[in-house]
Amino acid sequence: MNDIWQKPILFVGGKGGVGKSTTAASLAYAVAEEGKQVLLVSTDPAHNLGDIFNRKNGTETMCVTDCLTVLEIDAAKEAEAYIKSVKDNLSGLVKSNLVEEVNRQMDMAKTSPGAEEAALFDRMVSIILEERENFDQIIFDTAPTGHTVRLLSLPELMGVWMDGMLERRRKTNENYSQLLHDGEPVEDPIFDVLMKRRQKFEHARKVLLDKEETGFLFVLNPEKLPIEETKKAIAQLSPFHIHIDALVVNKVLPENADGEFYYKRKQIEQPYLDEIASIFFNKKLCYVPLFSEDMSDIDSLSTYATYLTNTVR
Repeated sequence: MNDIWQKPILFVGGKGGVGKSTTAASLAYAVAEEGKQVLLVSTDPAHNLGDIFNRKNGTETMCVTDCLTVLEIDAAKEAEAYIKSVKDNLSGLVKSNLVEEVNRQMDMAKTSPGAEEAALFDRMVSIILEERENFDQIIFDTAPTGHTVRLLSLPELMGVWMDGMLERRRKTNENYSQLLHDGEPVEDPIFDVLMKRRQKFEHARKVLLDKEETGFLFVLNPEKLPIEETKKAIAQLSPFHIHIDALVVNKVLPENADGEFYYKRKQIEQPYLDEIASIFFNKKLCYVPLFSEDMSDIDSLSTYATYLTNTVR
C-alpha cells in the first residue's frame, strides 16, 4: 500500500457513507506526521473534513497542523467565480452593446447542468498544477462515486470539446482573413484564450494519467451496493485511461466480535468478502475493521491509518 498512498497526488473515492473522508483524512494525517507537507482537498458538497478535525472556522482553508492543510471547495462559489472570470475575459472582446446580453447568457449558464462540475474541475486543475510545488502530497476527498466518475472523465471530454472549439475558431479566422484582409492573419484574442485553456487541461490530463505522479483509491464496504457501484465506476473510468490502484475494504467485522448478532452478520459478510477478493483480484486490497467508536479525533485517525499502511492482501 505504501507505494500507492505516498504518490504526490491521490484521489479517494467511493459510494456515499463508506468512509471516504475518514480514509482521506487518516492518510493525510499519517503523511503529515512524517513531516511532509500535505494538502487535503474536499470536493464533496457534504464537507466532512471540518467535522473530522473539529475545525470549523468559516473559511475554505484550515491549518490542522504545521504540516497538514485542509481545503474545502464550495462548488457553487466556484461556479460563481468561474463565470465571473469568463465575463472578465470577454468584456474586452465583444462590442459594448453586446456586453449586457453576453452577461445574461453567462448568468444563465451558471445554473445549467454541469456548470458546478466544470467550475470544480477548473479549480481542481489549478490546484494540481499550481500547488504541487508547495506540497509533498495532495489528497482529494471526492464526492460520491457518480460525481467522481464525471469529474475524472472531464479532462478527456474537455480536451475533445476544446479541440472542436479551436478548429471552428481557426476556420472562422481563415475565412475572415481571406475576405477582409487579403489573406493576412489577424489577431484573435478569443483563440488565444481557448488555446491557453486547452494547454492547461492537457497538462492536467498528463499529470492525472502519470502513474508515478497520481494514484486512485476507492473505498467500499463488504456489502452488495458498494461492490456493484465500485465495479461500475472502475468500468466507466477505464475508457478514459484512469485505473484504480487499490481498494480499501472498510468496516469489516472484527474476528473478536462476539454474540449471536455478530455471528449472523459475519455469515452474511463473508460471501461479500469472497466476492471482493474474486472480482478485484488484480487490485491491491486493504482491509480496515469496524471500530467500536467513531473515527472523530486525531488518535482514532492514527489507528485507522495503521490499517491502511500495514494490511494489504
